[in-house]
Amino acid sequence: QVQLVESGGGLVQAGDSLRLSCAASGRTFVSDAMNWFRQAPGKEREFVAAIMWSGSSIYYADSVKGRFTISRDNAKNAVYLQMNSLKPEDTAVYYCAAGSFGGSWYRMPYRGKGTLVTVSS
Repeated sequence: QVQLVESGGGLVQAGDSLRLSCAASGRTFVSDAMNWFRQAPGKEREFVAAIMWSGSSIYYADSVKGRFTISRDNAKNAVYLQMNSLKPEDTAVYYCAAGSFGGSWYRMPYRGKGTLVTVSS
């Protein structure tokens, strides 16, 4: 059974940092792009960041560029999202997904269940 499990979410204050992890099991994802998405309360799910299997290409949403860093460890079958200078508007459930680079959430063949990040002002 293929699973993506996110962890590392929590309650922090504005300006703090968090590191999210996504652990994959059931198959290796060394040939897939890995993506992070998020969904804030009352809003649609949005793309956050993507990284190619080789790490050679990385892409960020404008809203997180310069503050978030995506990385992956193919040996551990894991992807990470380092989030710095967090803002209240970053509050959301964060999801990882494997598939195309920066593609639609709905077309990702593998998707996690999410981890909640709450940023207080």
